[in-house]
Amino acid sequence: MHDHTHPPPDASAPLLLVFSQTFVPDPASVGQHMTDVAVTMAARGYRVRVYTSQRGYEDPTRCYPLRENLHGVDVRRMRWCSFGKKNLLIRVVGTASFLIQSFFAGLLTPGVKGIFFSTSPPMIGFTAVCLKKLRRIPIAYWAMDLNPDQLIMMGKIWENSLRARLLEAINRLILRNSSIIFALDRFMAERLKKRGAFSAAMPVAPPWSHDMMIDMIDHGQNPFRLEHEMAGKFVIMYSGNHSPANPLKTILQAAVELRDHPTIRFAFIGGGLGKKEVEEFRRQHNLKNVFSLPYQPLDQIRYSLSAADVHIVSLGDNMVGIIHPCKIYGAMAVGRPILFLGPKPSHISDILDRHEIGWHILHGDVAGAVRLLKEIAAIPQSQLSDMGRRGQRFVRDTMSQQLLCGLFCDQLQQALRLPGNAAQPAGGPTG
Repeated sequence: MHDHTHPPPDASAPLLLVFSQTFVPDPASVGQHMTDVAVTMAARGYRVRVYTSQRGYEDPTRCYPLRENLHGVDVRRMRWCSFGKKNLLIRVVGTASFLIQSFFAGLLTPGVKGIFFSTSPPMIGFTAVCLKKLRRIPIAYWAMDLNPDQLIMMGKIWENSLRARLLEAINRLILRNSSIIFALDRFMAERLKKRGAFSAAMPVAPPWSHDMMIDMIDHGQNPFRLEHEMAGKFVIMYSGNHSPANPLKTILQAAVELRDHPTIRFAFIGGGLGKKEVEEFRRQHNLKNVFSLPYQPLDQIRYSLSAADVHIVSLGDNMVGIIHPCKIYGAMAVGRPILFLGPKPSHISDILDRHEIGWHILHGDVAGAVRLLKEIAAIPQSQLSDMGRRGQRFVRDTMSQQLLCGLFCDQLQQALRLPGNAAQPAGGPTG
């Protein structure tokens, strides 16, 4: 994806600034989706400049080039903006550094016509609002998760604390000043609308599947399964960010009960604050039927996701409308059924009910999880494949990157009052 030969855009084209602490080639999902939007807007003829972190979001030991051209996008990476997630202080320092550097970058960059940002890092919207006020330019907000809601529900802060009230005041300031607010699902849109009457449009824009880089790989032809000794095993996989907002305790406890099952294996791939819990639980119980791996490189995702027989998607009981587990789309794109661990109704349960592509269990129901996992492992492969294909069709017909990213950028152009480009009509290819 590193394109250093892409011709420079027309110097007279409108300039869109993008702020995102994570950006490709970093594997974090938010960065991948922000990259898709940036590349699409560049393909439409706009000048797009991204300010991001030089170091990896999950792994701060990884360093990326300070500056590069990525498919026509001018990517500028700033130092001292990501120090990892070891503790809250380190994260706060990295976030503060990113906000301050972004402010001065946005203030001093000439010719900016609009700013696009998400929730990485938290409060980057405050920087965008300050720049809007000073430069009189429109800003666009993509709500990937909601705070202080998430912090309150996870018990990190009290609802009536000074910090919570301050975060909420900043949140409402961002919402009042945004020209458009993208919500990931109907539950998130409802939560946002309760914060007041905002003049901005609020379309529901779910994160698209990365179907251009994800293919279904048959087990027999998958080197990932061979490398990790999965041959003849029935693999239950959780892939992505391990967060306290996506609890996995029920599945881990089920793994203890199934430790002597001849074929069922559990794979936990990715990173995040909850990763340590998985690895400590595995060591504590000496689970040979569980293995844990870090995030896989983007060019290996198709192999790791396809290695599963069933994918786990988890959502905390109190997290509906606050976060949106987009890992479901990657799992569906590789044609695998879904085992949803979480509340109903929710965005994930809506998809399962509508398309019959998986199963649902509640947090804490360990006995039910054990019973269901045994039943799933005994289902004929042809039936599992039919479920997977239904999910795959849904993703490709309604959730494709080309379709959803194209529609997203149409709305972004309109909200930021960016002129259309005759060479690339709205809704066209996403590059």
